[in-house]
Amino acid sequence: MSAEDRARWDAMYVEGADMPVAALPAVFGGVADLFPRTGAALDIACGTGGVAVWLAQRGLRVQAVDVSAVAIVRARRFAEQSAVPVTFDVADLDAGLPSGEPVDVLLCNKFRNTALYGSMTARLKPGGLLAICVLSEVGATPGRFRAVAGELRAAFGALDVIADGEGGGQAWLVGRR
Repeated sequence: MSAEDRARWDAMYVEGADMPVAALPAVFGGVADLFPRTGAALDIACGTGGVAVWLAQRGLRVQAVDVSAVAIVRARRFAEQSAVPVTFDVADLDAGLPSGEPVDVLLCNKFRNTALYGSMTARLKPGGLLAICVLSEVGATPGRFRAVAGELRAAFGALDVIADGEGGGQAWLVGRR
């Protein structure tokens, strides 16, 4: 990621000083009970850590990454205040997923990098759960950061797709390896 893009994300997180909330993104609310209570999780583009803390509160060992150092500082503070252990790291996802063991859950909310789709699937343990939500052209204006119609189903169709949908400018999929 360019230094300019990183600075833009840092500025966004400095300005957005609202306290994070430990919660699963609403788009996955209907399948929240499918998320395990043990094992390992990887939260991609974690922002200020709301999802990572939610996963940790369920009992998962969580590694969470974001390109913004400002977001990671806020996420660490939130996890400490929530009294849950989460490993937060600054990572440029343009260089690939962070190294690590296969995980029981891989969650990616509002971050899209088609070059990572294959490694996301490969990072899951057998039986592992992928939950991904990206901006979409479906119900919105096309753009460089938006998925085309059917993109997630095409990319992750080899998984056992549990739930998916497109509309209102976002696309989402939950699948099991």
